[in-house]
Amino acid sequence: MLHEVKSHSVNLDETEAVTDAELKSVMVPRASAISHATGDNTSYAGTPITTHSLSVVLPAYNEVEIIAKTIADVRDTLQAWGLDFEIVVVDDGSMDGTGDLVTAIAATIPQVRLVRHAVNQGYGAALVSGFGAASKELTFFMDSDGQFTIENLVTFFSFIDDYDAVIGYRVDRQDTWMRKLNAWGWKMLVGFVFAVYVRDIDCAFKLLRTDFLHEHPLETRGAMLNAELLYKLQQAHCTYKEIGVQHLPRRTGRATGAKLSVILRAFRELFTYARKWQHEEKQQETMH
Repeated sequence: MLHEVKSHSVNLDETEAVTDAELKSVMVPRASAISHATGDNTSYAGTPITTHSLSVVLPAYNEVEIIAKTIADVRDTLQAWGLDFEIVVVDDGSMDGTGDLVTAIAATIPQVRLVRHAVNQGYGAALVSGFGAASKELTFFMDSDGQFTIENLVTFFSFIDDYDAVIGYRVDRQDTWMRKLNAWGWKMLVGFVFAVYVRDIDCAFKLLRTDFLHEHPLETRGAMLNAELLYKLQQAHCTYKEIGVQHLPRRTGRATGAKLSVILRAFRELFTYARKWQHEEKQQETMH
């Protein structure tokens, strides 16, 4: 089974209860990260917080109520940090006008690019399209639904030169107990099958090197994608650092991660690719 594969080079933080210090560390005041009012497009004149350029991938499905604010927050924050960046929004077949709104925004903000799926293909497919379109040195992705704050990314840059990836875990996760239970069960299963052990597998707040994403194309297209991403980092003997990030209540739209069709697709992909990757590992062992 794939769970026998070792991960010698992966740096994992110990799993422990959320502490008051962790909660405080991720509550970054917006005013400390953004030096100008919302809507201000003033150029940055100070020293950038990192020399790396950055692609931000935002998968979106029926997020017309929040996507403009999410884009503005990301744009304002990255400008305040003095970064060379682009924002790649992937409209995954939205039916509420999300794609049209992003098209209008992109016409006025040169850093915004839209990748559009004619029909809904799934969360993983949206990320894969975004990764393929990324053109900067680093790629960061987060959800577009307003449950994450881009300001938490500032800490990640302190580690990206020492690790191949920096991945977030949700501190005080703002989801229903059922979703938390499902997430715990999924984490246990992924750990057993792939020997991937992290605090929060599906946290949509990860910073990676773009070259890695282009050189190791992802195969899954549903909710299994985060597990595949961590598995392939591990198989490539890459290192990663886990950092706690703030998680906010969802205020608009509807979450799709708990839909039965999404869950069944994730299980189907898990077992399908577990067999495929196990076969590939055996072939590699034979060649050596």
